Amino acid sequence: MESDTHSDEQIKEIYKLKTIAVVGMSKNPEKAAHYVPKYLSEKGYNVIPVNPTTDEILGKKCYHTLAEIPVHVDIVDVFRPSEQVQPVIEEAVKIKPKIIWLQEGIHNPEAESIAKKVGIDVVFNRCMLAEHQRLF
Repeated sequence: MESDTHSDEQIKEIYKLKTIAVVGMSKNPEKAAHYVPKYLSEKGYNVIPVNPTTDEILGKKCYHTLAEIPVHVDIVDVFRPSEQVQPVIEEAVKIKPKIIWLQEGIHNPEAESIAKKVGIDVVFNRCMLAEHQRLF
């Protein structure tokens, strides 16, 4: 898989953004889609779960879609397989986040181009927990 080309300085700037909608967040504590957003929440980020199969994760209201979130989202963090990313990005561009972050192992150049065309930066194939620990 291709490597993301953001510099460490660019990634550090992204971490200054504080509201993160996590698409595909899991209730299962053993899954990265649970413990990565839990870590970010513990580090002071406003983590908003997005998962149509549940109403609450980590004591937070869980939204079924990005469109339902009543506050502005800075980052859409995606835990979905690469082949399922395009509908997520198509939905994300409608709420105009600054960043779409595709977790480690996720990359879909065609879908990513949809976001980039409207000025939304895309980070791919990187873990928000691992990058935060590495840089801070």
